Amino acid sequence: MTSNEPDLHARRALVVAGVLGATGVALGAFGAHGLKSALADVADVALRLEWWDKASRYHMWHALLAGLLSLRAGPGRAARFGVVFVVVGVALFSGSLYAMTLTGLRVLGAITPLGGLSFIAAWVCLALSARSSSSSSSTAR
Repeated sequence: MTSNEPDLHARRALVVAGVLGATGVALGAFGAHGLKSALADVADVALRLEWWDKASRYHMWHALLAGLLSLRAGPGRAARFGVVFVVVGVALFSGSLYAMTLTGLRVLGAITPLGGLSFIAAWVCLALSARSSSSSSSTAR
């Protein structure tokens, strides 16, 4: 591994966090300001707006997790895998809820738990990255 490689991984992870955060804000704003009128004629509009709200909240929280992981994205693989799990989680969890809201296809809800599992894996990766860095620093002493 070159000395610049950890910095490259951290920068990439931070870019991912920024993109996720920006899209999370944009989609949350759309849900708060434009979606209600777009779905006004739909019978289950309240339920669909709840789905969108949950999707955008999880999207934003996990954008922040990707930012935290970018701070840990040095030589260990756990943080790098964590960022991947965040992206997969946003795509599957939030993406399925966004799609359900817009289309009404409840069958897409079968995908949502897979995104939740990916989110859990990302949080575990954060814990593992902290554990591996503390053990490597105690070894250096």
